[in-house]
Amino acid sequence: MTIAQLARKTVRELTPYQSARRLGGKGDIWLNANESPFANEYSINLAGLNRYSECQPPELINAYADYAGVEPHQVLTSRGADEGIELIIKAFCEPNCDSILYCPPTYGMYAISAEINDINAKVVPLTPEWQLDLNAIAEQLDNVKIVFACSPNNPTGNLLVRKDIIALLEMTTDRALVVIDEAYIDFSLQDSVKDLLATYPHLVILRTLSKAFALAGLRCGFTLANKEIIEILLKIIAPYPVPVPVTEIAVQALSPAGRARTKFQVLDLCANRAYLQAGLGMLAGVTVFDGYANYLLVKFTDADKLFNTLWDNGIILRRSPIENCIRISVGNRDECEKTLAFIRGQLQQQ
Repeated sequence: MTIAQLARKTVRELTPYQSARRLGGKGDIWLNANESPFANEYSINLAGLNRYSECQPPELINAYADYAGVEPHQVLTSRGADEGIELIIKAFCEPNCDSILYCPPTYGMYAISAEINDINAKVVPLTPEWQLDLNAIAEQLDNVKIVFACSPNNPTGNLLVRKDIIALLEMTTDRALVVIDEAYIDFSLQDSVKDLLATYPHLVILRTLSKAFALAGLRCGFTLANKEIIEILLKIIAPYPVPVPVTEIAVQALSPAGRARTKFQVLDLCANRAYLQAGLGMLAGVTVFDGYANYLLVKFTDADKLFNTLWDNGIILRRSPIENCIRISVGNRDECEKTLAFIRGQLQQQ
C-alpha cells in the first residue's frame, strides 16, 4: 500500500484552499491577500518559553471581550478564524450524516473544512444583489447543522442586510447554528451583529486580528458565542492553541493605545479605498462594486488579460470566481496610486 493509499479518500481527492501564499507571485506590490500595509512594532518577553501557554489566556480573552463589547465567557481564541470554522464543524456535525450550508460567492474555507471532515455542504448562491436568498435557504435546511454567512462578504465586499440575518436566525431557531463571519467587520463596526447574541443562543460570530489590526502573521482569531457553545468548543480545541508570544502581541494590539492606532489606520485604509474606487470608477468599461472592508471587487472587460499583465509586472492582485472580476486589497497610498496608474495605462492601450 502506498503512502497516498494510506491517506483518507477524502483527503486524497481534496483540492486545497488556494491561499495567496500558495499561489505565489513575484513583485513589489502585494494587494492579493487583504493584508494591512502597516507593519507595527511590538515588544516580546522571551523568558518563560519553557512553559506551556494557557489554553485560553485570561488577559487575551478579557482584552478581546472588552474590545468586542461582550462577556469574557462568550469569547474563544484560536489560531485564526480558520480554526474557529474547523472547530465549529467538528463539534456540531456528524460525519457522513449532517450538512453545512453556505452561500457563494464567499470564503472558500467553509466548504473545504466541511469536506475534510466528511460533512456534506449544501450550496445556496447569494442573490444577484449578493444578499441571502432566504426562501432558497429555507427549502434546504433539512439535516443542516450550520449555516455560514460572511459580512462584509469576501470577495464581494458588501454587507448582508441586517433584517435578513435576523430572518435567518429566526428560521434556524432550534435547528441549526448560524455563523456570521465578521473577519472584516472592524472596517464597519457599527454593522456588527454581536448585539444579537443576547437574543439568539444559536448565533456564532467569527473575528480575527489579521485584517484591521495588521496581524495576519500572528494567526490570532476569535469565536464569539453564548457560553454553552463556547464550552462545547473548549472540549475539542487543542491543549495549547495560543503561543505565549501571540498572547503578548495580541494584548498589546488590544490595549487602549493599540486600539487607537488601529482606528487611525482603518481610517487611512478607508480613505485609500475611496481613492481607488473613485479612480477606477472613472475608467471606461470598469465597474467598481461598493466595498465595506479593506478590498474592492472590480469588473473589467477582460479581467484575465489584465490580471496576467499586472502579475507579470509585479503587481499581485487576486483572481475572483466571479466572471471578469479582480479583487484588489487596499494598500498604502503609494501602492494604490501605482496600481491605479498601471491599470489606467493598460486600459488606454486597448
